[in-house]
Amino acid sequence: MTTNSIELFERAQRSIPGGVNSPVRAFKSVGGTPVFMKSAKGAYLYDVDGNRYIDYIASWGPMILGHAWEPTVRAIQQYAAYSTSYGAPTELEVKMAELILSMVPNVELIRMVSSGTEACMSAIRLARGYTGRNKIIKFEGHYHGHADSFLVKAGSGVATFNIQAVPGVTAGVANDTLTCAYNNLDAVKQLVAENKGEIAAIITEPVAGNMGCILPHDGFLQGLRTICDQEDIVLIFDEVMTGFRLAAGGAQEVYGVRADLVTYGKVIGAGMPVGAFGGSRKIMEHIAPLGSVYQAGTLSGNPIAMIAGYTLLTELKNNPSIYSELEEKTVYLKKGLNTVLQEWGKPYVINQLGSMISVHFSGQPVTDFASAAAANNQLFSHFFHAMLNRGIYLPPSAFESYFLNNALTYKDLDQTIKAAEESLHEIG
Repeated sequence: MTTNSIELFERAQRSIPGGVNSPVRAFKSVGGTPVFMKSAKGAYLYDVDGNRYIDYIASWGPMILGHAWEPTVRAIQQYAAYSTSYGAPTELEVKMAELILSMVPNVELIRMVSSGTEACMSAIRLARGYTGRNKIIKFEGHYHGHADSFLVKAGSGVATFNIQAVPGVTAGVANDTLTCAYNNLDAVKQLVAENKGEIAAIITEPVAGNMGCILPHDGFLQGLRTICDQEDIVLIFDEVMTGFRLAAGGAQEVYGVRADLVTYGKVIGAGMPVGAFGGSRKIMEHIAPLGSVYQAGTLSGNPIAMIAGYTLLTELKNNPSIYSELEEKTVYLKKGLNTVLQEWGKPYVINQLGSMISVHFSGQPVTDFASAAAANNQLFSHFFHAMLNRGIYLPPSAFESYFLNNALTYKDLDQTIKAAEESLHEIG
């Protein structure tokens, strides 16, 4: 039963647009009433009606070790007693920056901000200021937050709601945002040739997570690096989802490709509202107060977010086996889902890398936004609700990756696979 969730949603709609503070939470793409959560612990979410769910969102990525991980909780409690915000520098910010630099390849300076959106927005501004150019290239279906430049043919919630031309985004901004299909290197080369000397940056999710989990083709990221080197374009990796999740050094480490700038989100705050952008010294020195590209924020480097993230990232750095454990669990889940989906007998695709995975009801490979959108996403909605009714909380959109956390047990995974088998039998 979700009686209390239904009542809360009705109440919320009287004071909050759509009843939610982030659109995908409204369940519009899957139908039904959103589930209101009360608490979480380890691999489990608990709603306001007392129902327990095995969680495959992990707060959209950052809860790598599970919810309410004790060392993070204790650290937050301790530092909250000092103050929740200063508006002045602290040693924690320095320690956090030093920790990230020690883990991530080729990041020499890093600036803390308050969200992944702010990090990506600032990285684009910095790239424009550094190069003196205005245009950027982004990929269809990639979501880099809700700054104006990024809402042109974006993924995630924008794709979920089928909003590809967003009111409030000016024609000038849209004209400076060039888009092409992910994994299509020839299309990138053509855009660069057509806009010779005008492109400041290419921004990409190195592994897409906002149209499902979609991996880069062999050589694609390396090809972007070559193009950027040849044309003096800034290559930006949006690692809001992949950073510290796929490896300590993120997708840069996994694929051995050096980005000029890298952006991060809530993972560096263990789920707290925080973000960061960093990169080579020669580019980062153009940020104020060293340079004239302005960026500021009262909550940048917030002490509670810093101690939470510092505690989590220190554990990930000191215990790299966490990544192999997570991957082993995700591969186990993939094999189990493969078995039940094969027995079900209808077309499907499973994409997976590390602890990111997604299921697409499609008979064709899912390699970009067009192929993700062409899948049977109505069938996904039925699958989502059948799984939810069995205590499995999947992302409420076909355009989102699942994220595993290391608090998941193999018993949880077996329960999930069994729930998938029952769900597929139910929906026919």
